[in-house]
Amino acid sequence: MSYSVTEPSARQKWFAGILVIFYAVVTIMPLVWIITTGFKSPADSIAYPPKLLFQPTLEGYVNLFTTRTRVSDADLVALGEPKTWYEALVRKDGLVIAGPSRFGERFYNSVVIGFGSTFLCIVLGTAAAYAFSRFKVPLKDDLLFFILSTRMMPPIAVAIPIFLMYRELGLSDTHLGMILLYTAVNLSLSVWLLKGFIDEIPIEYEEAALIDGYTRFQAFYKVVLPQAVTGIASTAIFCLIFAWNEYAFAVLLTSGTAQTAPPFIPTIIGVSGQDWPAVAAGATLFLIPVVVFTILLRKHLLRGITFGAVRK
Repeated sequence: MSYSVTEPSARQKWFAGILVIFYAVVTIMPLVWIITTGFKSPADSIAYPPKLLFQPTLEGYVNLFTTRTRVSDADLVALGEPKTWYEALVRKDGLVIAGPSRFGERFYNSVVIGFGSTFLCIVLGTAAAYAFSRFKVPLKDDLLFFILSTRMMPPIAVAIPIFLMYRELGLSDTHLGMILLYTAVNLSLSVWLLKGFIDEIPIEYEEAALIDGYTRFQAFYKVVLPQAVTGIASTAIFCLIFAWNEYAFAVLLTSGTAQTAPPFIPTIIGVSGQDWPAVAAGATLFLIPVVVFTILLRKHLLRGITFGAVRK
């Protein structure tokens, strides 16, 4: 039986292109709006109707990284001329910079916790997935289902028990506690994704390596791991996205030392209420690490989604 493949007509290609462009514009508009809001003044950010054309300013970014206080005109005169451009920017509103904000600390916490839990998920998930894929594990199907079942319930369902447990163990508001928690939540996804990738790697490669004198670990490290790098990269991206954006556990279990950026950004308050340009600036900067990480691994991600070309 033979099949004939017809080439799409010019009209069909044109229509498909229009749909793709429309979908891209619709999906990217919220991101563009957040980025542009970060360069608006507080008045322009809440203007109605919304302003599409405005005078760009870095006031939102200055407010994000500083804390400010209002002083009298006499005190402003006594301070003399501002020494930096950002001091001049806040003084036009009758304010002075009192010190740095805590956004830098919260951003650092997100980096440590997000990438730390992702690293642990990859290491533990790869080892577990290899074991489930290559060895006869007792009750393997039941164990895999149990691992998967941990993803079925919403995080808020176990938030109170975890809070009580962490309080007793002294893990509340600690980097270690959040890394372990995000690792536990993400490990099921890591195991299932990586097992699928390792299953696709022919076992004959390892058997040939063992015949050549390799140990089991050497065969895993030098034969399996290089071929599974596509799956590892794809899994790392998904694990990082969850840990990076997680909000519920971060609100409940952190308050100061280990608080990440997601619960901190919405609480940014200006001198006259919610500082939307600073919130938008924080959200924009918060996007950058994940975007850069995904771009660096984009080739592996595309190959990982369509993995399956190498078969026995």
